[in-house]
This record gives sequence, structure tokens and C-alpha cells, in this order.
Amino acid sequence: MKSRIFSLLFSATLLSASLLPQLAHAASVSFIEPADGAVVSSPFTVKFGVSGMEVKPAGDMTANTGHHHLLINEDSIPAGQSIPIDDKHLHFGKGQTETSVTLPPGEYKLTMQFANGAHQSYGPELSKTINVTVK
Repeated sequence: MKSRIFSLLFSATLLSASLLPQLAHAASVSFIEPADGAVVSSPFTVKFGVSGMEVKPAGDMTANTGHHHLLINEDSIPAGQSIPIDDKHLHFGKGQTETSVTLPPGEYKLTMQFANGAHQSYGPELSKTINVTVK
């Protein structure tokens, strides 16, 4: 009997482990606009995309939901960490999926970070980075 229970638990563990990579990649974010490497004039439009999650305003802690953040010349935020509030970390807590960005001429790294209703990052798996040049 013990060996049968062990066998069932072992099989369930293997099945769970094989599904984890699929679950981790089930949700993703993308830049709809601008394209990576784009040369843009300021102000320019940034459009956010997300799949496998639903966009909800800040404060809504429903599972599999969150909202976008745009990080200027910053890396993605580790999972569970709160996203700072400053001029390099733009919050879209009303559930916006696009914005107009004004930056002086130069080269920029733009990182989109999806986070839960408490502004806690979902980590690098739900971030995307592109580079743009503002002329």
C-alpha cells in the first residue's frame, strides 16, 4: 500500500513539474508600439499588450490580473517587489493600455513591467524591454 501511495505521489510530482514551464510561459507582455529599435519623435505613443492575464486597476487583487508600468532606463523588477514611484517608473494604475511619453533626444531602454493590484512585480517573466531613439 505504501509503495502504491509513493508511486502515485511521485507520478503527481512529475506531472506537476512538467506543467510548470507551460504555466510560467502562459502569460506574457509585449510592446505593440513602438517597435524595438524604433526612432521616434517626442512625444511618442507607447501601447502595451498582455496575454494570459487581465488588465485591472490598481487595488484590484483578483488572481491573474494586474496593470502596466513603464520603466525608463531600468531593468525589470524581481517578482514580489514593489515598483518604485518616481520619474523612471511610470504607473498605469487606472488600467491604461497606452500612453504618450515625452523624453528628450537620446537613446532609451524601455521596460514594461506587469504587476498586481498592490504594484508588486510579477517579475522578469512578465516584463519586456525594447530600445528606442528619440530624435
